[in-house]
Amino acid sequence: MAADRQLLIERLQAVGYYRLSAYWHPFKQPDDSFAPGTTLNTVWQRYTFDRQLRLMVMDAIERVEVALRSALVNGLTLRFGPFAHLDPRAFPGINPDDHRRLLDDLRDGAQRSSEVFVEHFKRIYDDFPDLPLWAAAEIMTFGNMFTLFRISGKHTQKTLAQPYGVTGKVLFSWLLTLNYVRNLCAHHARLWNRELALKPLIPDAKHDPRWYGESLVGNNRIFAILTILHFLLRHIAPQSGWRDRLFGLFDRYPAIPLAPMGMPADWRNHDLWKQVKWR
Repeated sequence: MAADRQLLIERLQAVGYYRLSAYWHPFKQPDDSFAPGTTLNTVWQRYTFDRQLRLMVMDAIERVEVALRSALVNGLTLRFGPFAHLDPRAFPGINPDDHRRLLDDLRDGAQRSSEVFVEHFKRIYDDFPDLPLWAAAEIMTFGNMFTLFRISGKHTQKTLAQPYGVTGKVLFSWLLTLNYVRNLCAHHARLWNRELALKPLIPDAKHDPRWYGESLVGNNRIFAILTILHFLLRHIAPQSGWRDRLFGLFDRYPAIPLAPMGMPADWRNHDLWKQVKWR
């Protein structure tokens, strides 16, 4: 690999050998030498692209998390009251251990929290051992939110999925996979050429043929995640400009190969990406 020695040392000191080596591995040949023409600059571009991609994915997941958490809390509290998370009726067929673990997590979170609204509630309502759900939701992790969604039953899941034109089963799968991807991003793990360990469901062609078209959206690479996030954000935050910012990221790094991300060459013209308005 062609590299200025001092610059290579600086890059390795900045991010570590093991992390950077994941980005030069695709350039390695069977004899462990680098392919002709490989430069440190090429490897570093892939690293910086992946870092910026993670930041964009995290931004989108945060927006999705806040919107779905709000819808979930509103739905449960309207049906079961402000302490819906304590009411077993809100969770049909729930495993009692799952319910107890969720409540333990929420109570631990409230105990550790220094948020002003938590301190206020404890001070004013010191005889209540639990926060109301609307307050507890603000200190939930994505994993807590997913657990709440998972145990809430098919009626609630279907209701939350309806605005997006997908089934509760599909939305469940998406949230499970987004939780996994969020954890990858939080640990600064490589995204761009990763094969997903948890694969999201793709809506069937009868429900939404746009996922198929000339180029099928596969479910084993990051393109599936980007498409799901774009799909959800067009409903949740159409003003965010997330799609155009993602286009801009790819424009700044034109040498990044698309195939390892599961992206067709004409991905911007895919029905789900070129569409301005959703049904």
